[in-house]
Amino acid sequence: MTNKKGIHFEVSERKILLRLMDLAMVYLSIYLLNLYPEFEYIEFNTENSVALILLGVYITIFGTIFELYDLQKASKFDTTFRNVVIMASIVVLFYLLTPVLSPYLPEERIQIVYFYLAIIISILLWRLVYINLIESPRFYKRVLLVGEVSNIEGLVKALGVSDPNYKIVGFINSEASTPDSVKFKGLKEFNAKEFLNVIEKERISEVLVASFNTEAIIAEVYHDLMLLLERGFKIREYTQVYEELLYRVPIQFVGKDFYKYFPFSRSNENKLYIFFQRAFDVICAIFGLVVGLIILPILLIGNLLGNSGPLLYTQERVGRNGKPFRIVKLRTMIVNAEKDGAKWAQKDDKRVTAFGKFLRRSRLDEIPQFYNVLKGDMSVIGPRPERPFFVNELARIIPFYETRHIIKPGLTGWAQVKTRYGSTVEDSLTKLQYDLYYIKHRSIFLDFNIAIKTLSTILYYRGQ
Repeated sequence: MTNKKGIHFEVSERKILLRLMDLAMVYLSIYLLNLYPEFEYIEFNTENSVALILLGVYITIFGTIFELYDLQKASKFDTTFRNVVIMASIVVLFYLLTPVLSPYLPEERIQIVYFYLAIIISILLWRLVYINLIESPRFYKRVLLVGEVSNIEGLVKALGVSDPNYKIVGFINSEASTPDSVKFKGLKEFNAKEFLNVIEKERISEVLVASFNTEAIIAEVYHDLMLLLERGFKIREYTQVYEELLYRVPIQFVGKDFYKYFPFSRSNENKLYIFFQRAFDVICAIFGLVVGLIILPILLIGNLLGNSGPLLYTQERVGRNGKPFRIVKLRTMIVNAEKDGAKWAQKDDKRVTAFGKFLRRSRLDEIPQFYNVLKGDMSVIGPRPERPFFVNELARIIPFYETRHIIKPGLTGWAQVKTRYGSTVEDSLTKLQYDLYYIKHRSIFLDFNIAIKTLSTILYYRGQ
């Protein structure tokens, strides 16, 4: 067997490629504009390095906020076109509002339009190349799944929506087949005896092992896996890939070896990280409460017209280490919405008022919680605090559910920016996977990522 694999780009490689090429194309367009003597707004030279670096910083930050580096959205030109135009508009606006660092305004204002169009056209040209070349099937990562047939469907379904370039071409049953064995028709099954031939014939670049009982792997499959490993072929374990592609901890596949999957981030015990996080919380809380006071008249009028009842309400939630506290929110439901008992919030919930729907979608209903952040009951970033009734219910059904309480709950978090509002046990399981991923990989970089994605959620009006 020859070790000949197709060319492909990893998720991280594609994200880096998108960022670098966006910047390269913008700088190239500015260089080309400078070939015309009439264009003098921004010169491409070392003396202008601060202005050029500032432009790159703005493109990187606002490109992230407006989801230019979301691989799912980057693979669609219509979505990319919209996001590029919005991003370029905000970048140019901010660039004009920082005159100390950016160039002076030119006498001919039309040059700003040329600058604006150059950013849009240059990035869109590169994105057309990306979509038609890098996103084409020739660069797909072709994966062969090895595991028990009974688990194949759940594995394929989870990974199928994570990365458009991650192509599972088929699977090999790692268990001994019997006449009564379950068959899975959603994916092509290859014969275990043809394992090595399949690798070469299908141009497989990675083998994904998803066996939850390694003792049950039949001898011939195990032998071929060892042979591939000795030849340097890429073999990975399912939970590792699951975390890498979905940014979630696959707790439904974690058994008695749970302690191997939760080597929680050192940031949870890092006193310097905790200090800076608390400082960030206090600054954000003060700023948030000031903004709340500024827009209070608008909220009072909206509440009077669309809510007809008290503006605020408090509710008991579960905090760090399971300690309960009272959360403060803007009321978004009708008065006595739970007179018949606690209920899951549903999509298009009739209990939500007209003004309440706006408050939820814009995330303005969260503003009073900055008071809880200032008190120390909550953090700006962390798992969403749940009510004791639902915590008790979910803890009985979902393993490791109460593990999310080892850190302070947050106003926003990894689960909130990665998924919509949950109204079922299955939704709560997904949110828990995200929460545990955050606790496991907690860092300043991940916190910054969440903050940026929260801005995207607000700007695109995707609040819960």
